[in-house]
Amino acid sequence: MRRPKVARTLKALDRATAEFATANVALVPTMGALHEGHLSLVRRARRHARRVIVSIFVNPAQFAPHEDLATYPRTWDADVAALAREEVDLIWAPSVGVMYPDGFATQVVPAGPAQAGLEDSFRPHFFAGVATVVAKLFLQCRPDFAIFGEKDFQQLKVVTRLARDFDLRLKVIGAPIVREPDGLAMSSRNAYLTPAERAVAPVLHRTLKECARRISAGSPIAGVLADGRKTISTAGFALDYLEARDADTLAPVRARANGPIRLLVAARLGKTRLIDNHGV
Repeated sequence: MRRPKVARTLKALDRATAEFATANVALVPTMGALHEGHLSLVRRARRHARRVIVSIFVNPAQFAPHEDLATYPRTWDADVAALAREEVDLIWAPSVGVMYPDGFATQVVPAGPAQAGLEDSFRPHFFAGVATVVAKLFLQCRPDFAIFGEKDFQQLKVVTRLARDFDLRLKVIGAPIVREPDGLAMSSRNAYLTPAERAVAPVLHRTLKECARRISAGSPIAGVLADGRKTISTAGFALDYLEARDADTLAPVRARANGPIRLLVAARLGKTRLIDNHGV
């Protein structure tokens, strides 16, 4: 099993990518603490490109002061071993100082899907942090493809718009959510759940599936969402939102005939905030 090359400076990154010559390159951006969901993105990347880069960077710009930057799981040795098994070509692992050197003063502040009244209502800092770091990763790694999971569905839409609006010569590809056997969407933050909370957590996905079933059967969306919110809250979650949105624009929808729908949910269980989504 070959250990992937690791680049930690821009010069090392440039040297490594120069060796790729004319081969297509796919980038999988991550914050580490890799699980099967991340590895499914790596495998999808391999289907699109001969060379695969995985970035591991816990981006401080995505975290508000009260959030879990200091305690966010970091599992470097296990991550490298998992990426070696997947035969990744390069790990891009810059430090905060490399990514945001002294004097760094520019930020990408997205609109459009970044202002849909979903994650942005509860984490107003988040998408500027995402858009800034993703723009840097795209410029640093110069991939032909970038693979993002659909679990962070609003993020996927923001990044897709970013690449299009800036005329970046790459294709953003969304990959399906990978779930535990009981339906819980895989997430690095699932490690924060206590055993009791872990037993309750699949309620989110079950509720989304039931809401999608009822909407597909013709039930009024407003009533379905009201019932879903009650189910989630009764299970012990502190609900941030359960919304039905246009699957392309993230605009609110009122009726099934308005087009493809995505149900999106975010809720806290104990100290852990979980998100999920489901198509209708």
